[in-house]
Formats: sequence, C-alpha cells, structure tokens
Amino acid sequence: MATKAKLEGNKRHIEKLDQIMIRPSKEKGAEIRAAAAVAGQSLQAYILQAVAERMEREARNPCTNDQ
Repeated sequence: MATKAKLEGNKRHIEKLDQIMIRPSKEKGAEIRAAAAVAGQSLQAYILQAVAERMEREARNPCTNDQ
C-alpha cells in the first residue's frame, strides 16, 4: 500500500500534466500500437515523438504544412 506522502506526490505530479484524448478507428489504433512496439516505445512516447517531430518540421517550413 502506498504511503500518504507517495499518494500526495503522485497527485501533485498528475496536476502538472495535460490530458489529450485521441480516438482513432480500431484498425488505425492497432497500426499505431504496432508501430510503437516495433520502435520499442510506449504508445505515449511514440505519439508524443511524432507530434514533436511534426511541430518542428512545420516550424521550419510554415508554408508547407500538410493538412
């Protein structure tokens, strides 16, 4: 069982985080999960890396944003 201090620390940490929900189709979700596994990353790490890479790419080339 977690101590009171550990629970309070977890609560403070979670309060600093944002939640962003995505809802891909089951097929697309399976593809994303498989790609993350092949890359050796968690699903969250894989998605955050993909978003960061796109944001960096678009910051370098603002006129070529693929939408």
